[in-house]
Amino acid sequence: MSQEEWWRTATVYQIYPKSFCDSNNKGTGDIQGIISKLDYLKMLGVDAIWLTPVYQSPMIDNGYDIADYYSINPDFGTMSDFDNLLEEAKSRGIRLIMDIVVNHTSTQHHWFQSALGNKDSEYRDYYIWKDPVNGKEPTNWQSKFGGNAWEMDELTGQYYLHLFAKEQADLNWENPKVRQEVKDIISFWAEKGVDGFRLDVINLISKQQDFLDDEKGDGRCFYTDGPRVHEYLQEISQDVFQKYGSVTVGEMSSTTLEHCQQYSSSDGMELSMVFNFHHLKADYPNGQKWTKAPFDFIQLKSIFNHWQTGLNGKGWGALFWCNHDQPRVVSRLGNDQEYRELSAKMLASTIHMMQGTPYIYQGEEIGMTNPHYTSIDQYRDLESTNMYDIMVNQDKSVSHDEMIEILDQKSRDNSRTPMQWDDSLYAGFSKGVPWLSVANNYKEINAKQVIEDSNSVFYFYQKLIKLRKDIDVITSGDYTDLFPEHKELFCYQRQNETHRLIAIHNYYDNEVGICLDLTGKEARYILSNYEDVEGSIPQNQMVLRPYECRVVLITK
Repeated sequence: MSQEEWWRTATVYQIYPKSFCDSNNKGTGDIQGIISKLDYLKMLGVDAIWLTPVYQSPMIDNGYDIADYYSINPDFGTMSDFDNLLEEAKSRGIRLIMDIVVNHTSTQHHWFQSALGNKDSEYRDYYIWKDPVNGKEPTNWQSKFGGNAWEMDELTGQYYLHLFAKEQADLNWENPKVRQEVKDIISFWAEKGVDGFRLDVINLISKQQDFLDDEKGDGRCFYTDGPRVHEYLQEISQDVFQKYGSVTVGEMSSTTLEHCQQYSSSDGMELSMVFNFHHLKADYPNGQKWTKAPFDFIQLKSIFNHWQTGLNGKGWGALFWCNHDQPRVVSRLGNDQEYRELSAKMLASTIHMMQGTPYIYQGEEIGMTNPHYTSIDQYRDLESTNMYDIMVNQDKSVSHDEMIEILDQKSRDNSRTPMQWDDSLYAGFSKGVPWLSVANNYKEINAKQVIEDSNSVFYFYQKLIKLRKDIDVITSGDYTDLFPEHKELFCYQRQNETHRLIAIHNYYDNEVGICLDLTGKEARYILSNYEDVEGSIPQNQMVLRPYECRVVLITK
């Protein structure tokens, strides 16, 4: 493995700056706050940080609506602060990956402001405009935030496309000038020394050009993994990513394995790796997000098997449970009460022993939970408040109380609560009132507490990060699901020419017996979330306690 592919054994830490650390007590996090916590991240052992957008933005969608790609949002600091962050991170051996959103811009961007109401603007063709059809929207495509995906420009009588909020206008990638603008933007940050880019919903950039109604769905079949998407990514990779040696991770919405094999192919023609979200739809019954439901454990294992075996030798995946758009995994798939620490460790082991590059979302390493809000007034997320209004007030499909329960499980704000640093007021995130309420359990769950406890979730993550660098089979081994139909255990094998690694995880709060083939020259435990296991000689027959995980390394 070449030095250019450092990311194959790396672990990345995702920072959501607004909720990470507030350096000047205004209630929102900032770049200087991040700098103040770099020693903590170095102690954890991560190789890189991924920063969600810090560009100039009206923050309709928390920075994923960029108004100026070349400036820092004053809420987060200055360009000097950003340069300082780069320098301080690199001095600690931590690389920096920036989030970039090039499927759409904010409607406050000067390109869109020039195009609005003016068909003759040089920027009009930077966006996607269509005439009304039968006096209505051009197609029946739905915004991913609810409602139709077209918005009227009253002055010209045309609609513009927005796959997300109406304040996020989709760019027209068919226009070569748009593609050149994107290359210039990414080059600007690469020249500064940014090590890589996370490309937001990048597989949506190519739209089918006949703009038809979707008779079966919400329109995504016309723009997901669209007709020219690979061509566009190869162009940008050749002209920018390869030039700067940038690591790239593409966020892939509703994608397929076959496309991701090409996006992340080892030939380096497009991207380094891909995010897919299929495993996080195991609690979406019949594909429905906005309903309270348990997760389908057999389906969860099946999806991981599909992607682990399908990408092996053909592409590369990003491994993750949590991010700024997903609930906290210990609340979602674990037990965030009696077995919080054990289940947090077990869930971490599940993905860190797989092939791919793990991403840790801020607070995951201390076992942070969903905040369990009880009022709609506590939510700030646009998607959550929109869906509340649609389902409770407009459709009247659920009651207020039912929707609060659904949001408690599914809202994006579950992961956006302020990082819990210590047990002081507002969890040490800020001395001012935070923009989003801190979870009530911050006195028991915080970074200060976990660092003082040698058996904490934090040190378990620290060990996982080190194991990836020390044990080659984690990076290179193939994947076999050992008990795909088992209703309680997630057990898989990784194997290369010299070693077998068997990872066993109990996803429930009861004891489960299992018999395994552990034959080889030597078999030893390298990881467990129960203190009395590690180092002892494993037996073929074992009993897993509630939420227990064990990882066995076998030398052939």
